[in-house]
Amino acid sequence: MELEFDKDTALRIAGIMKESIVDGEGYRYSIFTQGCPHNCRGCHNPQTHDFQGGRLEKLGDMLREVVENPLLSGVTFSGGEPFCQPEPLAMLAQELHSLQYNVWCYTGYTYEQLLADDRPEIRALLENIDVLVDGPFILEQRDLTLAFRGSQNQRLIDIPASLEAGTIILYEAE
Repeated sequence: MELEFDKDTALRIAGIMKESIVDGEGYRYSIFTQGCPHNCRGCHNPQTHDFQGGRLEKLGDMLREVVENPLLSGVTFSGGEPFCQPEPLAMLAQELHSLQYNVWCYTGYTYEQLLADDRPEIRALLENIDVLVDGPFILEQRDLTLAFRGSQNQRLIDIPASLEAGTIILYEAE
């Protein structure tokens, strides 16, 4: 699904971290979406759960901030739950790819659940993600030694390779 980037399209966000090294490899611009249905016990962003909270931010404003920072290598979508706002994020991710940025996304859904969802905007977002960190945070499986994830059930998935292979290909973090 090819999407036309509209700089005036708004995304409901909880906040932005303009430079992060903990939300994926390299210096990243991290967007924390607002709204999450998972309510994981022990969530480190419970303020992002309310779908009416946060603020609206235009895609064009976020893209401009990314492009203006020469240190950034990629953008991370976190939450909240990014897949609750798939179309604007797919538009942004597609535009970021055209500018040679990589895109990581955190989700409480599993990759299999997302593949089973037949909405084209879900597929469009998946197709514009480089690395997906999937699965809910499970407090009993919390592990602070894991790279870029909080619990042992969560996986780092190489999305382009997985879509091409038709099976899950794990991403090896450096």
